[in-house]
Amino acid sequence: MSDAVNQGTSILLPAASIAVYSRDAATLEAVRDIVNDWRFARVTIQAEEGDVTTATNAYKDIQSPELVIVQTDTIEGEFVKKLEELGAQCGPDTAAIVIGPVNDVYLYRRMIEMGISDYLVRPVKSEVLADVFAKTIIDRLGVSSSRLIAFVGAKGGVGTSSLAQAMAWGISDILGQKTLLLDSAGGWSTTAVGIGFEPSTTLAEAARAAENRDEDSIKRMLFRASDKLSVLASGGDVMLEAPIEPAQLEELLTMLMVTYPVVIADLSHGAENLANTVIAKASQIIVVSSPSLTSLRLARSLIQEIKEHRGGEAAGIEMIVNMHGLAPKNEVPKKDIEQAMEFKISTTIGFDPAVFVGLENQGKKLLSDAKGEEIVRKNLLPLVQKILSASAEEPESASKDKGGFLSGLLGKVKSKG
Repeated sequence: MSDAVNQGTSILLPAASIAVYSRDAATLEAVRDIVNDWRFARVTIQAEEGDVTTATNAYKDIQSPELVIVQTDTIEGEFVKKLEELGAQCGPDTAAIVIGPVNDVYLYRRMIEMGISDYLVRPVKSEVLADVFAKTIIDRLGVSSSRLIAFVGAKGGVGTSSLAQAMAWGISDILGQKTLLLDSAGGWSTTAVGIGFEPSTTLAEAARAAENRDEDSIKRMLFRASDKLSVLASGGDVMLEAPIEPAQLEELLTMLMVTYPVVIADLSHGAENLANTVIAKASQIIVVSSPSLTSLRLARSLIQEIKEHRGGEAAGIEMIVNMHGLAPKNEVPKKDIEQAMEFKISTTIGFDPAVFVGLENQGKKLLSDAKGEEIVRKNLLPLVQKILSASAEEPESASKDKGGFLSGLLGKVKSKG
């Protein structure tokens, strides 16, 4: 299994059930060791001494789990027939993995064509089983617990990118959550300056890799800013053309959210149709405005449009008034902003060029300065802590978009007829 896949399964897995049927003591012991893997805290694992027939009989009376694993000593026509019988007893959302005796590429392809999620060769170590189980659960149930946080500015120059980067540092370094930062601006992106790297890819290249499910290429396109924070190292796009289409961005985000529990998308300077895609998908949208009248008017219209895109609901929308004190005589007073906006302000951040502009020019993170760290802790992190806590606590519901291995088996049976 590639490092990219391993990285992609390094998350708390959704609630699910796994049943393993084997007569090999080493395999059963390896399965039981997985119980101590933190990723499986919400997963129920059952290790039974038995085979494909044992599994088939078990699901005549009870509902099949999200994942069934059967081990066999022989891969012959009789076993394939028994596997089809198992598929007939399992629910449509059940996935299956087979552990067999030989390493045969043609046999592997045959298993996959039948709808089997994976074929492993014994002996199998617990860490290999854990990664394969995790990948299968994610493929089957998705990662709805991952959180997409969008930053969008009411207008240019209000500090949206700086705050998006500061939030990414805060979530990763202070809250300890694995985080990815993505800038939708293409060639207009300034993230490389703020984070401190040279752009090594484009949004178009990343989108193509996502379309091809090329995890290794995606991994090479990421700049590792810290142990917990990665950044899509884009910015090499041309400036006068749209970098990608909305559907491509959605596919890229979906792939990244399998790997990263928190994805932050900076929508400043990005195309409007790309912003629409992210806003529709986001768990939380953070609108950034300055306290000037023009910026607040645009913020009010923007928030109204976001609400319309999200069914008229204001839930999940936060607003930051940034750069307070930049031009005191020309700013809307604090007490009048909420009344004029008809929207509750989440937080107000004072204008401090020495912190924001100075650190950005030096390629340093906001957390490297005492004042900057205070802003992150006091103003930014409280906006997201609720949804990030929910991502770790809420049980997941099974996705109905994918059929289980029953659908693959039925297709195989029909083709025989």
